[in-house]
Amino acid sequence: MKFSKTFFVPILIVFGLLLSACGGEATPEPTPTLSLEAMQTLAVATFSAQLTQTALAAPTNTPTPTNTPAATLPVSTLANVTPFGTGVGAVPTASCYRLTYVNDVNIPDNTTMSAGQTFTKTWKVRNSGTCAWDAGFKFAFIGGDAMGGTTYTLPQNVPANTEIDISINMTAPSKTGAIRGNWRLSTSAGQYFGDEVYVLILVGGAAPAPGTATNTSVATPATATSTATPTATSSP
Repeated sequence: MKFSKTFFVPILIVFGLLLSACGGEATPEPTPTLSLEAMQTLAVATFSAQLTQTALAAPTNTPTPTNTPAATLPVSTLANVTPFGTGVGAVPTASCYRLTYVNDVNIPDNTTMSAGQTFTKTWKVRNSGTCAWDAGFKFAFIGGDAMGGTTYTLPQNVPANTEIDISINMTAPSKTGAIRGNWRLSTSAGQYFGDEVYVLILVGGAAPAPGTATNTSVATPATATSTATPTATSSP
């Protein structure tokens, strides 16, 4: 490293002042003579020390750590994971319950009755859904004239694709004309489903109403069924 002579002049002046300050009445010691090489070495050491102190005093820029988000794994790739609502033992919804009207076992539409005449109306229906009808499901009157009929409660389960007869005891009303009552099956909680069936009688020799539909036009019997359970009846 090369230094100009002007670089050493301030250093020599400082040394001279220090030596003069130590004077007084005491006999001054002879000023040591430094060679050019010694002064260069001293200057380099002083300059290096200043650089080191400056470097230590300067703040360092430490990079702020960044948060790496954890990798997310799609549920579909996890083993033995079942989506919510599809597990075994899930409560069946109303969409799995179906009732299909098959035919009138007796009392076809427009049957003539006398006022006050008692009779038993029987429908053949099929469980056309994918879930069994539970014991406690209710076959109930929903509109028209109940004719004294009361709600019938299934005493046992009815498996899917099974046909059963449901019978309701009734009494023809005293009024004359075409009398109709509508009935439907529901869950034990009162949620109706499937075909609506009805009974239609003529009281007092009334003529059938023009264009009256019949129950037998609602559905076609299934070609393959299991053994039907005993006929269900209710008391008036």
